[in-house]
Amino acid sequence: MNRYVSTRLFTLLVTMIYSTLSGAATMPGKGVTVQPVQSPIPEETFQTLIVSKALEQLGYTVKPIQQVDYNVAYTSIANGDATFMAVNWDPVHTDKYETSGGDKAFYRKGYLIKGAAQGYLIDKKTAQKYNITNIEQLKDPRIAKLFDANGDGKADLAGCNPGWGCESVIEHQMKAYGLSDTVTVNQGQYSAIIANTITRFKEGKSVLYYTWTPYWVSGIMVPGKDVVWLEVPFSSLPGARRNVDTALPNGKNYGFQTNSLRIVANKKFAHDNPAAAKLFAIMNIDINDVSAENSMIAKGDSSDADLQAHANGWIKSHQKIFNQWLKTAREQAK
Repeated sequence: MNRYVSTRLFTLLVTMIYSTLSGAATMPGKGVTVQPVQSPIPEETFQTLIVSKALEQLGYTVKPIQQVDYNVAYTSIANGDATFMAVNWDPVHTDKYETSGGDKAFYRKGYLIKGAAQGYLIDKKTAQKYNITNIEQLKDPRIAKLFDANGDGKADLAGCNPGWGCESVIEHQMKAYGLSDTVTVNQGQYSAIIANTITRFKEGKSVLYYTWTPYWVSGIMVPGKDVVWLEVPFSSLPGARRNVDTALPNGKNYGFQTNSLRIVANKKFAHDNPAAAKLFAIMNIDINDVSAENSMIAKGDSSDADLQAHANGWIKSHQKIFNQWLKTAREQAK
């Protein structure tokens, strides 16, 4: 073998090695399959898709999102049957998180969405007419009857789906505030329950309901304009958060802590995939962007194609920061 041939072979080998290393750096997730999960709420798909699309840019093969109950989601991620969920409500899901293995089973760093509020609201007209500011006032049967939707004399509170986490808080607080005899909590499919509440509101009737942000409901019944938040007489939460003070810095107390939505992933996956782990830790989406997308869903843009378009549109309008996430994640994999 002459010197020319040897030089060419050496150059080719170096090129192949460089190309392989460069590809690995650019696509650190190549060959790894990811399974995202979320609850059946379509308003959670937006953030899940954005995370999934970022993972795809890192080379991961991302399967279609599986929609499961929250309890199943945590168990599946802990067992490695699923990879991540982008809607870990912290601290509302604290008990679910801890029961499924906590920090020993999960990787959770950073905050995807901050400033999510929850609580009880009533229509502003009734609040002003009867000077209602605190949910404890519904202990008075005369006040409770104002929100009676079925004629049984008790207030009807539009609650949330069993298994979400909020339902256990509501059930606990109804007892803690002495409201069990005057308030009926309607649980079930939240979208159907709140639709009935909105209909009653538009008919000029008094309404009492639980909701959270970001969510499209507050775009229809706007807090401060159409409805008002009710305070609670004192902080009272179930389970591990029983001693938590839910009062806000401004002194108001709506009974729920301000939440963040976080990405929770299988701990072994995060350990084996530092690029993905770094991505999970640094991604963040403005809560107002989520609310705006949720409003589009409420107006009928809710098909799979619509949801994909919403996520792609957000990425395009935030391309610079999206690219920075990918750059930082790739650097972590080197």
